[in-house]
Amino acid sequence: MLQVCPNGSRAEGVPTSPDEIAAAVRAAVDVGAEDAHLHPKDDAGADTLEAFRVAETVTAVRAATPSIRVGVTTGAWTEPDPVERAALIRSWTVLPDHASVNFHEEGAELVAEALFERGVAIEAGVFSGTGAAERFLRWPHAHHVLRILAEVTDTDPETATGAAKTLLHELGTHLSRPILLHGEDGGAWPVLRLAVRLNLDVRIGLEDTLHLPDGSPAADNAALIQTARALLAP
Repeated sequence: MLQVCPNGSRAEGVPTSPDEIAAAVRAAVDVGAEDAHLHPKDDAGADTLEAFRVAETVTAVRAATPSIRVGVTTGAWTEPDPVERAALIRSWTVLPDHASVNFHEEGAELVAEALFERGVAIEAGVFSGTGAAERFLRWPHAHHVLRILAEVTDTDPETATGAAKTLLHELGTHLSRPILLHGEDGGAWPVLRLAVRLNLDVRIGLEDTLHLPDGSPAADNAALIQTARALLAP
């Protein structure tokens, strides 16, 4: 599975309005993306979980690409208080298909419980170098997530794949859930190539990197997805 992550928390050079995000996802799907991970934005371009913003962004993307599943972030930067984050999730009027929960963040279990209550599938975000893998594996509902979002935070292209292998070792093989392995910035393409070799799910987009494998700037999310799709080809 190839997921597009079109904007992330970057402040510049990424789609921010619902229409821009929808157009970016549509273009990415046209060249091979099969799923989307979004960061709804407020008027200042900051990530938000506010019900109206989530609704307009998810609705716009679904209208443009009705064939794919659409997910959103619930990262702590959207709202530092996990109780308030869970309350915002319970206020959503339009539900995404899935949402990511970062297990190194305070109150991750509260946020996940709110998603379970709403019937939203969970991508369990497990960051390298954080101890999140152990915490996630101790969680009683670990077997019920949609997938594990294994996130390699080492951006050095020389060492990112080593960090990825360590993270996968920490996660083990006893959970029967799909793993989406991805890196960021300088580590994005080396980690994606490793994920392809291991037959894991992958993602790419301007959230993870602004550059193509040769170091040149990516024109847009579609260019990144098209390059990744070529690497996935048998």
